[in-house]
Amino acid sequence: MLIKLVAIHPCPSPQAVPLANAFLKSIIRETSVEVSLIDFYIGQDPEKGADLLAAAKPRAVGFSMYVWNRGACLEIAAALRRILPETLIFAGGPEATANPEGVLREGVLDFVIAGEGEGPFADLCEHLLAGSELPEIPGLIRKGDPFRTPALPVSNLDTIPSPYLNGILDCGSYDGILWQLSRGCSFKCDFCFDARGNHGVRRFSLERVEAELRHFASKGVSQVFVLDSTFNQDVKRAKNILRLIRKTAPQIHFHFEVRSEFIDREMAELFAQITCSLQIGLQSANPQVLKRVGRSFDRDDFSRRAGLLNDSGAVFGFDLIYGLPGDTLNSFRNSLDYALSLYPNHIDIFPLAILPGTRLAVRGAEQGLSWENRPPYTLLASDSFSSEDMANAAALARACDIFFTRGKAVAWFNAVTKAVNLKPAMFLKAFAEWMDTGKGPNISERDLSDNDIWEMQRIFLRQLFKARNLERFLPVVLDLVDYHHHYAVALLAPQPGRIKAQQSATRILNSTFRLAPSTQLAKFHYEIQDILDCGAPNIGWMHKHLSAIGSHAVIYPNKNLVCTESLDASFYSILENLDGKTATGTVLHKLGLTIADTLDFLVFAQQEGIIEPI
Repeated sequence: MLIKLVAIHPCPSPQAVPLANAFLKSIIRETSVEVSLIDFYIGQDPEKGADLLAAAKPRAVGFSMYVWNRGACLEIAAALRRILPETLIFAGGPEATANPEGVLREGVLDFVIAGEGEGPFADLCEHLLAGSELPEIPGLIRKGDPFRTPALPVSNLDTIPSPYLNGILDCGSYDGILWQLSRGCSFKCDFCFDARGNHGVRRFSLERVEAELRHFASKGVSQVFVLDSTFNQDVKRAKNILRLIRKTAPQIHFHFEVRSEFIDREMAELFAQITCSLQIGLQSANPQVLKRVGRSFDRDDFSRRAGLLNDSGAVFGFDLIYGLPGDTLNSFRNSLDYALSLYPNHIDIFPLAILPGTRLAVRGAEQGLSWENRPPYTLLASDSFSSEDMANAAALARACDIFFTRGKAVAWFNAVTKAVNLKPAMFLKAFAEWMDTGKGPNISERDLSDNDIWEMQRIFLRQLFKARNLERFLPVVLDLVDYHHHYAVALLAPQPGRIKAQQSATRILNSTFRLAPSTQLAKFHYEIQDILDCGAPNIGWMHKHLSAIGSHAVIYPNKNLVCTESLDASFYSILENLDGKTATGTVLHKLGLTIADTLDFLVFAQQEGIIEPI
């Protein structure tokens, strides 16, 4: 008997891993049911998807349904129903669990599985194999069915076989891995569904964690997205896992969601000792707003713990939500100002979504909220946040995505806003208005390359500083912008391969070189080492005390670090002219240089991976 389980991902990405469906396949692997995992993507033709699913005439087809793929799931399901009317079609996942009646009302599914799916799916397979009518299975809900016994959560998560260790998911087939460490949540945020009905956290054992971690390391996994919204709540366990990662998988990049209140100095340093990024759910910096949605906020404590992360060098970012009950546009701007003042590496900003099954969905109308009644359930307006305010907040979010996060502006952003005497949110508002005029109101960060954004930053800053009669500061500002752009490009570039440097002058003269793809060349108004020696930038102080003598620099990755070398202009010219086609001797002759004067530099450039032979 064949059952197909479908995962519809937003797009091909390191997170496009069908982990939930793989857990279901793992739980019934020892039976005679054949489970096939199918991956689709948003935007694919539903008719072609249905044809692919129907080809093997499966007994049942299940969809892993989320807010963002509900429409795509139902479109394919409807097309499949026309081809195979006798096939059972169902859905599970967060959207089916939160809103089973709404999903079933569409009329194309036979039932949904609400809650954790392993138990109901195993029962379903057993009855399908027996050829019997489906009984009242806990967690299985049919349209108009009054039966509502929920599925019991799996008490011991280790009883679910690991789809990585048993080979159901081949790490080599994916650009990244989803790694579930726990289920449930101890917190009761009104806008979140995670803890609804099942308060508390269940965790996979450290033995299971270590086994999977060793497996990822042995398979050469490059990045892991950790599915655990309370990863560091159990402080001792979190530190043990971080030490395991440092020991077992130091080469893998990890993405964590963490709570700020559980971060101490040791934990911050452990995060900094591995390759990772952290996401912290700030949501708002207004204590009264957060209190209305079941959260608390201590500004001093939050700032102190963010400071521990900054002191350690850990990479972290914040989530912010606009449109929360009782929030205003001005209050949201204040939250954005506060968040940016803490030097996060990135900020993700979202409109409030009133998700089915949450406390906010039950009480939202009483609180003056109006929202879309279909996915993504976005707030339209509230008593304190008008539709115009929502549009203005969305423009701020877009500006922050482009200028700050994608623009790699963390190191210099606060110094620049201080220099023009604008609060961060008002600075981003000005950038949003500038973008609307020059690029159009519908442009998003997905439409822009990193170089596009870098050029936009430079143009906007020139215009802004000139409009405020602050042109004298532009050389310092542009040096900071340019350096951090080149640094980010070098940091994210693949490490160049190491080769034995050619030592013979004759061999070098007759050889052809090019810049390594990871190498960045840049010219600056100031000596770049003086700029870097200043530490946290102060635009006014730097303009007053540094000399604008100019410099040439090469910026390149080396042994997981980014190196910056200030170069003599003649050496810089050599690097500019190594095109991979012209022999080195010809390049030197053109520049009026000799091998005697440049041999040591060329050997150094090879050894460092700045240039590579062709």
